[in-house]
Amino acid sequence: MSVQRNFHEEPNQLLQFPEDQWFERKSFRIKPKDLAKTIVGVANSEGGVIAVGISDRQFEGKPTATQDNALRQTSLDHTDPTVRVQIELCDVDDRTQVYLFHVLPSERVHYLKSGDCFLRVGDETKHLRADDILELRYTKGEQQYDATVPANATPNDLNMDLVETYAETIGSSSAEDALKARNLIDREGRPRAAAILLFGHNPQEFFPNAHIRVLRFGEDERLPGQMQQLMDDQRFDGPIPQQIQAAQEAISGMLPNTRRLTGAGLFEDENLIPHDVWLEGLVNAVVHRSYSMVGDHIRFEIFPSRIEVSSPGRFPGLVDPTKPESIARFARNPLIARVTAELRIGQELGEGIRRMFASMRRVGFADPVYTQTSGSVVLTLNATQRLDAQVLGGLPRHSEDVLAALEMSGRPMSTGDVAEALGLSAPPVRRALQAMRDAGLVHWRGNGPRDPRAVWSVKGPLR
Repeated sequence: MSVQRNFHEEPNQLLQFPEDQWFERKSFRIKPKDLAKTIVGVANSEGGVIAVGISDRQFEGKPTATQDNALRQTSLDHTDPTVRVQIELCDVDDRTQVYLFHVLPSERVHYLKSGDCFLRVGDETKHLRADDILELRYTKGEQQYDATVPANATPNDLNMDLVETYAETIGSSSAEDALKARNLIDREGRPRAAAILLFGHNPQEFFPNAHIRVLRFGEDERLPGQMQQLMDDQRFDGPIPQQIQAAQEAISGMLPNTRRLTGAGLFEDENLIPHDVWLEGLVNAVVHRSYSMVGDHIRFEIFPSRIEVSSPGRFPGLVDPTKPESIARFARNPLIARVTAELRIGQELGEGIRRMFASMRRVGFADPVYTQTSGSVVLTLNATQRLDAQVLGGLPRHSEDVLAALEMSGRPMSTGDVAEALGLSAPPVRRALQAMRDAGLVHWRGNGPRDPRAVWSVKGPLR
């Protein structure tokens, strides 16, 4: 989520705003090549703003003519492909300026002219190794991992009974024709990664961590060592369709049930967190995970009041995890996604997410929350109630949206952070937050009313 504050109105925020994934301060004295490293890292990540003209949280004044020219030429002279940068001059006063480099997120992988590649991770710009660059290219969609051919893979590694069943499903005349039609084998007949993962006798021979691990805890917190109340721990291997089916059956038996009125007008027992929601989360994790990250697996963790599903790899393409309902239809693994859709297992990423939100709202639960680390995506499904209509009716406008933004962030947020996430100005957001604090819904933490580092967070389960 790129920084979108209006620093012209409050330029001192440039000194106070914490450096993070989307914001960095630099001096006018920085060498253009060093500035280019940050520009490349931000473009390869989620975009952001680089404020140039600040040193030790103090404004430096104005750049020299030579510095001005070098700054404006940085992207053109030192990045490849050239990073799209919008340079905005922020006048602090008559003698002081800050250059705001608005770096847009990119669908391509960018490098320095020297060939070095960087990625913004938190408040650091990290130099990427060859394996990291390849993973970034998979994430950006520049390369397609499920279409690669694993070393030493042969047609004998495929379970042709499974392939024939699939061929019948899509109306193909033979198993081989089905594999060719879906580009699951190359011109020499060697199976691609997708074919091994979907129909292999033993996919874990080639992808040791391509499995699902289901854990059930007795406490809501992960306690250390012997204090940890791990009630169940199961691992599911095999081809993707079999993994999902076996894990689904096990999970369904572990989850608490409740009685709800169904669409048929009858009260029936169903999982506390709706079956279609957690299953969609599981399927999305399996279908859209990064299989090139061979050292990690999918974790489906069941706690008394929530479910967490973590999968290797970041969101593919240009995705803002704070706005999951706006995610466009996208498949990191298009070959796998097509076959699973034809087997009626899954669907494209954006469609499944929107369906999960609708189902959670149908039963009155809080929206699903997505968080993204440097190497994974975590989905959290909380069994907590959304705001009661009567409580909501007594709150200012935008309160429900403000609360949802806090829930989805997974971390404390300042008033400005919330306003930015929602595209609103600060005053209505501040009114909503203060009213919800008075109602006991959110918690404020700061050193005083004017503390620029004060933050808000959701105050426990919403009942």
